Amino acid sequence: QVQLVESGGGLVQAGGSLRLSCAASGRTSSTNDMGWYRQAPGEEREFVARIMWSGGTTYYADSVKGRFTISRDNAKNTVYLQMNSLKPEDTTIYYCHARVWVAATLRDYWGQGTQVTVSP
Repeated sequence: QVQLVESGGGLVQAGGSLRLSCAASGRTSSTNDMGWYRQAPGEEREFVARIMWSGGTTYYADSVKGRFTISRDNAKNTVYLQMNSLKPEDTTIYYCHARVWVAATLRDYWGQGTQVTVSP
C-alpha cells in the first residue's frame, strides 16, 4: 500500500503562485511515476503533470505548460507542483497520483485532494 498526503493548496490572486507538495509513504520503493490531476465538481478528472521517478522525465497538459513545473525529491518520496501565473480557471481540487509496481502490475494510488482557489 502507498499513502499520499498533499499540502500547499489555498487561496491566491490571479497571477500569483502556489506550490503543492505530495509526500508518499508505504511501499514506495517501486514507484514508476507520480503526478497531479485536477477535478472540478461534475467534471472528469483532468491530467495536469507527471514525472517519472527514474530519470525525471516530465509531462504536462497543454493548459499548464510554461506556468507549472513538476519536480521530485526521491530521498523524501515527495513530488512538488510549482504553479505560477495562476488563472481563475485553475481553481479546483488537485489530486496527487502515484503509479507503483506491485507484483509486476502497475497500481494507481490517489491522495485526498487539496483545494486551489484563484481569485480574479
